[in-house]
Amino acid sequence: MVQRTSRQRQRDLREFGEHIQRWRQINGLSASAVADRASVTRQTLRSIEQGTGTARIDSVFAVLAALGITDAILKGVNPYNNDAARARMDDIIGGGGSL
Repeated sequence: MVQRTSRQRQRDLREFGEHIQRWRQINGLSASAVADRASVTRQTLRSIEQGTGTARIDSVFAVLAALGITDAILKGVNPYNNDAARARMDDIIGGGGSL
């Protein structure tokens, strides 16, 4: 069986969850309010904030939307916003490849 988790991934999930919780607190929202706005259960929000890695991606995005930070997350994973990725894309396209 393939191991899907590592210590690094567990740390990343915890850090992500801590950031989500902090955004909730900055916005002055209770866990119940965010869960209601995102149409997820409080347990789902808790799993995101605790970084257990059990929430579905659509639930994560619903929470991001409820917090008003979806755009920031999408910008962060956009390869066009990363110098190394842009250089690699230039290499691919320059070599006749496509994306």
